[in-house]
Amino acid sequence: MTDGKKQQIKGEAKEIKGKVQQAWGKVTGDRTTEAEGHVEELKGKARKKIGEKQEEIEDRDEHTDDDRSGW
Repeated sequence: MTDGKKQQIKGEAKEIKGKVQQAWGKVTGDRTTEAEGHVEELKGKARKKIGEKQEEIEDRDEHTDDDRSGW
């Protein structure tokens, strides 16, 4: 598994955790917990996006190495 894919999975987990935390905050009426959950969700989305871009770079590097091996 590539590092980019690992980052995407970690980002997805963080995003889910944030959504759960937001829901808990709504249920309990705790606006701070709800807000913290929203922040956690956004961090997860960002990490997932970073992982996607990292994977694109890894794929490009892999194809570049393949192209050079023919020399």
